[in-house]
Amino acid sequence: MRRALDEARRAREAGEVPVGAVVVSDGTVVGAGFNQPIGTVDPSAHAEIMALRAAGQALRNYRLSGASLYVTVEPCLMCVGAIVHARIETVVYGVPDPKGGAIRSVLDVSDLALNHRFEADEGVLADECRDLLQEFFREKRTSPTG
Repeated sequence: MRRALDEARRAREAGEVPVGAVVVSDGTVVGAGFNQPIGTVDPSAHAEIMALRAAGQALRNYRLSGASLYVTVEPCLMCVGAIVHARIETVVYGVPDPKGGAIRSVLDVSDLALNHRFEADEGVLADECRDLLQEFFREKRTSPTG
């Protein structure tokens, strides 16, 4: 999760919402990404998607069976769909997203009849993940260009 936080800081430096993600397979980080929909002008360029894409390229396979995804914020519905299609085994996230989280917050993915299920753990380094987000939005609200 510390590596995901590093990625989230990269997003913040780029003026994006600070969310970061990494994919780990066999104990090795095989993909990393940070939010970049603004900079790439791509609504699908969420941290999770970027990390999954990088992992697929690194492993030369779109199926990431047995891999874990670490992400600083609970994934949205789009990202959960990609997680399911990639066959991620475990998703570990720092803080829930009460406005868009699709693992437990707005939608509980375990209630869906999906063709793949994954384990989910929340709360890892939650204080650090929350602080990064709150600081970012606090700065946005007080910035004259915010």
